[in-house]
Amino acid sequence: MVQLIVLYGPPSDPEAFDAHYFGTHVPLAEKIPGVKGFSVSKLGAIDSSASPYYLLAELSFDSSESMQAALATAEGQAAAGDIANFATGGVTMLVADVVAGE
Repeated sequence: MVQLIVLYGPPSDPEAFDAHYFGTHVPLAEKIPGVKGFSVSKLGAIDSSASPYYLLAELSFDSSESMQAALATAEGQAAAGDIANFATGGVTMLVADVVAGE
């Protein structure tokens, strides 16, 4: 299994971020074909410091090839194109090859 991990930096307006992310972006991401699992988590630091990330999204796929194919679809491109509309704190994307766990 492969995961696309998306880390969003702290937005300039958290309420506007949440409204767009959950009202517009999540429905777009849910339409991407081949997604086997999708989770979203709000993040905080383990101590009193500020977290460098506001939100974590994880999308699971059967393989790297299926992820690439899914992201190349119209639905994948629509979700990717939407990021600039709300991610004022920046975004970091990683790919993880799951070696243990689910």
